[in-house]
Amino acid sequence: MANKILFVDDEPAFLQGYKIMLRSEFEVETATGGEEALAAVQQHGPYAVVVSDMQMPGMNGAELLARVRQVAPETVRMMLTAHADINTAMDAVNQGNIFRFLTKPCDREVLAQAVTSGLVQYHLVIAEKELLEKTLLGSIKVLTEVLSAVSPEAFGRSVRITHCVHHLAVKFHLPSLWLFEAAAMLSQLGCIALDPEVIQAAYIGTSLSPEDQARFAGHPQVAAELLAHIPRLEPIVWMISQQFAKEIPQQAPQVPALPKEALVFGAKMLKLAVAFDNLRMRGIPIEDVVAQLRHWSAGFDPELVDALSDMKPERTTMELRKVPVSALTTGMILQQDVQTRFGLLVVAKGQEVTHPLLARLQNFSRARLIAAEIMALVPM
Repeated sequence: MANKILFVDDEPAFLQGYKIMLRSEFEVETATGGEEALAAVQQHGPYAVVVSDMQMPGMNGAELLARVRQVAPETVRMMLTAHADINTAMDAVNQGNIFRFLTKPCDREVLAQAVTSGLVQYHLVIAEKELLEKTLLGSIKVLTEVLSAVSPEAFGRSVRITHCVHHLAVKFHLPSLWLFEAAAMLSQLGCIALDPEVIQAAYIGTSLSPEDQARFAGHPQVAAELLAHIPRLEPIVWMISQQFAKEIPQQAPQVPALPKEALVFGAKMLKLAVAFDNLRMRGIPIEDVVAQLRHWSAGFDPELVDALSDMKPERTTMELRKVPVSALTTGMILQQDVQTRFGLLVVAKGQEVTHPLLARLQNFSRARLIAAEIMALVPM
């Protein structure tokens, strides 16, 4: 876990003094000015604590700490300045949500105690975040396995959408990556309330009756209602509910996990990933999909659309084989529709074998309701 401390000041003499005072107890790094500090946070972080001077040319300390809060929300932020007036303190607290406000010159003991308290706070925040993420990710895993068992088509689409969202989130260096991936994985959860024929027709672009189209368009709201009572999933619920919105609202709800700007950006990514998958499911090459999305009237951000141009489909070295149902394993990809002897579709071609799907196929096989062997892509 990171224990690095970053001091920011436009006076090199002060930075050298902090290093000399604290180097025996802490891992101290320095940056001359706000721009250099932000570059350090993004390229050399994470930092447990950032301590910034207030009065600096260009970007002042309050502005810097507000930016640090956006790109590294777990980092503890402190202000150190010779201008200890009430307006300065208010700006720092309101913009940067600082942990301590100290005055220059600062005694070594006072500064060391403040940094120590900052480290303790940082480790508490990280420990709580890890516990929360593990708990929520366990719940999300259960829900996605339910989706894969009830609606393999919807599950397969959620996997593709997640791949697209992951590509975008990594490219734009978004914090809390797991929240965006979770929103993508659960984006099709509402489809469990739809008939399989409606889902298949909607995914491949077949015309639906007005009633079926309305039901399909309502699946994000169904998912949002299913997830609404799980604590801390509020940002995920909001992003899911916006995937069919004509325009993403700029005023997202305030949540502890993400700044509003990141939440809005996440909703835009999910909406774009859904549209991207719609076109890819029709067999359109990626470069042509990107060209179409650039000219759609749906209002996609050009920078997001352009970021899809170098996305590669997930691939592993695989071999096409006819596999006995008893020999299927997770990770294989089915290369045929699996139907019962009576013509009921069990799972559509192209679905990845998951644990719930594997159990389902084995149950049908033991009852001799499906063929004994299935064509599948097998990882080499």
